[in-house]
Amino acid sequence: MSVEPLLPVALGNGRVHYAPGVRAGSWVFASGHMAQDYGHGIAASVLREGAPNAAGPKAAREAARVFDNVEAVLAAGGASLERVVRTDQYYTTVAMVPPYQAARRQRFGVLIPPSTSIVQQGLLLPGAALDLQVVAVAGDGPPVEHIDHETLSGQPTSGYSAALTAGDFVFVPGNTATAVAGEEARNGVAAEALIKQGQLWGGERLRLEAEFIVRRRLLPSLDLAGLGPADVVKAQIYLTDPGDCAVVHDVWAEHFGAGAAVSVIPCVPRGLVIEDGRIEINILAHRDGKTIKTAVAAGVPPTFENQAEAVRCGDLLFLSALMAADGDGPLTAPDPRQPHFAERAGDEAEAILDAAAALCEAAGTSLENVVRVQQFQTDIADFYAVHQAWQRRLPGRPIPFSAVEVPGPLPVPGCSVMMDLWVYAP
Repeated sequence: MSVEPLLPVALGNGRVHYAPGVRAGSWVFASGHMAQDYGHGIAASVLREGAPNAAGPKAAREAARVFDNVEAVLAAGGASLERVVRTDQYYTTVAMVPPYQAARRQRFGVLIPPSTSIVQQGLLLPGAALDLQVVAVAGDGPPVEHIDHETLSGQPTSGYSAALTAGDFVFVPGNTATAVAGEEARNGVAAEALIKQGQLWGGERLRLEAEFIVRRRLLPSLDLAGLGPADVVKAQIYLTDPGDCAVVHDVWAEHFGAGAAVSVIPCVPRGLVIEDGRIEINILAHRDGKTIKTAVAAGVPPTFENQAEAVRCGDLLFLSALMAADGDGPLTAPDPRQPHFAERAGDEAEAILDAAAALCEAAGTSLENVVRVQQFQTDIADFYAVHQAWQRRLPGRPIPFSAVEVPGPLPVPGCSVMMDLWVYAP
C-alpha cells in the first residue's frame, strides 16, 4: 500500500471509515477537519451547551480545536505547521472568518501558506462552522519556501504568501478581484474588473472579473516563481452564480488551454472575501526539473470542451472535477415512473468512481492511492449514500474526505454530486 492512513477512525452508527489524514511519499494531507472529537460530533468543550459564553466565543474555541486536530495529523505524518504548503477553508458563515484567521496567525506566525477561503451552504456536522483541509510536506521532504509580494500577497488580516514552492511544485492561493493599494475600486472590487458606471453594456461582468484575476493576479504570481500558463497543472474556480460556468471556462481556456485539470465549484452568493465578487481561482503549477507533466485520458467525458481529464505531475495525479455525466447531460437520472427504486446520490457516486478508477489505471496508479477527496453535494444528507459507494469500491479503507453542501445547480444541471480528487502516483 503506497498511501498510509493517519489516525483512522470509524464515525457514527454507520461506521463511516474516515482518514483524518494520509501520508504518501513526502506528502502529508490533513482531510476535512471540523472541531470534532470523532465520537460524538462537535466536541463538548467547543459547544459548552450549558454555558456557551463562559470561556470566550464559541468560534474561537472551534478554530482552536480544528487546529489541534490538524496538528495531531501532521505530527503523525512527520510534518508540522511550518511545512504546510496549502490550506482550504470552508465556512458556513462569514462570522467564522475573523476568529479562524486570528487562530491561524497564532499557530503559523507570520508565514501563512497559500489559502482559499469559501463560504458554503453546509458542513457534515450540526453546529460546525469551519472545515479545514491542509497539504504539507514531511520533514524529510523538499524545502518549503514562501514568495512574498506587497500587492499579490493576502490582505493584512489574512497575510498569506503570494506563492509557495515545495520541490518542483508551486502553490498559488485563491485570488479574487479584490482591489489593492493604488487600484481604483467600487465596493472592494477593482474598478478594472467591473463594467464602467453608467454603461448598459461594456463587456460581460464575469468575463471582466475573470480576466482581471488571470492577468493581474495569477499570471504575475506565476511570474514570481519564473513560471507561465503552460506550467499550471491544477485549478479550482469558485463561482457565486452557476450561470457563469461556461463564460469562465472560456476565459480559462483562452489563457491556459487544456493543459490543466480544472474544477468549477459553486458557492453561496456573497461567499467570497469581497461582497460583490463573483469568482475566486486557486492554482497549482510545477517547475521544469524532475517533475514531468503528462496529460492523462481514459475516455472520461469532460465537463467542458478543451479540458484535460486529468494531469499527472511528479508523484501526484490531479483529476478535473467529476460528475455522473457525459456530453449530453446526467448519466443517472432517476426513472420518474419508479423514483424510489434507486438511490440517486449513490448511483452518481458509483459512476464517478468508475471514471476515477479508469483515470487512475491510465496513469499507472489506483483509486486506493487517493489522498485528497473533496465532495461537493447539493444535499449534504446524501453523504452516507456517497460514502457507501466508496466502501463498496474500497471495503474498509479509510477515506480522506471533506464534504460540503453547495448551492445547485452543479456545472452539469441535474447532477447532485461532484468530486475533486488527488491521487498518489509514485
